[in-house]
Amino acid sequence: MKIKDLRATPVTVPLEAPLRHANGCHWGRFVRTIVEIETDNGLVGLGEMGGGGESNDVAFRALKSSLLGQDPARLEELRLRIANPTASLYNNRTQILAAIEFACLDLLGQAWGAPVSELLGGRLRDRIPFASYLFFRYAHPKTGAGEVRTLDQLVAHARRLKSLHGFSSHKLKAGVFPPHYELECYRALAAAFPEDRLRIDPNCTWPADWGIRFGRAIEDLNNDYFEDPVFGMEGMRRVRERVKIPLATNTVVVNFEQLAANILKPAVDVVLLDTTFWGGIRPCVKAANVCETFQLDIGVHSSGELGIQLATMLHLGAVVPNLPYAADAHYHELADDVIEGGKMKYEGGAIAVPASPGLGVRLDRKKVAEYHELYKRLGSYPYDRDPLRPDWAPTIPNERWADPADSRIPQIPQ
Repeated sequence: MKIKDLRATPVTVPLEAPLRHANGCHWGRFVRTIVEIETDNGLVGLGEMGGGGESNDVAFRALKSSLLGQDPARLEELRLRIANPTASLYNNRTQILAAIEFACLDLLGQAWGAPVSELLGGRLRDRIPFASYLFFRYAHPKTGAGEVRTLDQLVAHARRLKSLHGFSSHKLKAGVFPPHYELECYRALAAAFPEDRLRIDPNCTWPADWGIRFGRAIEDLNNDYFEDPVFGMEGMRRVRERVKIPLATNTVVVNFEQLAANILKPAVDVVLLDTTFWGGIRPCVKAANVCETFQLDIGVHSSGELGIQLATMLHLGAVVPNLPYAADAHYHELADDVIEGGKMKYEGGAIAVPASPGLGVRLDRKKVAEYHELYKRLGSYPYDRDPLRPDWAPTIPNERWADPADSRIPQIPQ
């Protein structure tokens, strides 16, 4: 089996409402690049990549000539061909490699008649539980609905998601409003769901003293972990030394050298593995094995997925033993998907691991065409900008917060 063709198609898929975060905003949609690798025996494997509101189809087209004729089973050779560790200091191809690895694993699973989780050692679980992943949201520019800004709106949004999907863990994406206000919001969630688990992620935006103060102020709650309160390994160590909650990260431990540094001098207790940030599913499984050896827990991280990447997250979660926490996913924020059958379904807060060969998802060609046309009409958006604060730019640490009293609706093209 040899690679015959590589295709990359940018799409933009609407969200229920614009999602606010510490670095800016998802402007009412996700921009993703759908990757297809076709082999000489007629199989097509699927991959997916984000890009902070931008398409990456040009980067994939540039790689096409070096991949044609290659064997998709020779994944280590492809890794070094695409993302050589020293060459990648210049070309930053880790996430591109991930999308290609997804597609190659999908091909191998189809060719060998097995789900990807079986290729990775066999599943330990058939369903993956997820957290609710709560964002502060702007109201939808057309309908005026969906705003999450006040304490009451946040709790009502969490109740709606719990009712719809059965979530029993709740993650608040913080770093938007002043920390004392977000502390009120987090404690309001804890009061509303006393039996459920909680976690908060300010995306590294606080100074260390605020990370410590905030962590101490929530120690009495039913926390899973405290995710990335500050930036950098040393900052995380400083908070960890002073706060009695496990610290988690998807920013300061995203490769094996950083993982080794964290083991030698611990800064975090939970490593959140992202199938894109680590360069594929297989590196995440390797990292999980290292974490298991050194008694570190892991989580499954979300970087804003459609159904293809969600499938990679499900197969990852199925095969790693040291996964005590519900996974993250932006998925419930999506208005639609590009896979056959529409969006995957939550049942009891969990999603079933696909059982069909490969990743277990196939493209709905009409949906791909529809959202490719939408991308061509709307183009990219600046993930690291706030549409209602055009002169603001994120800093680390931040000291310029959005105003929780500001109820304006951004006029974002839809």
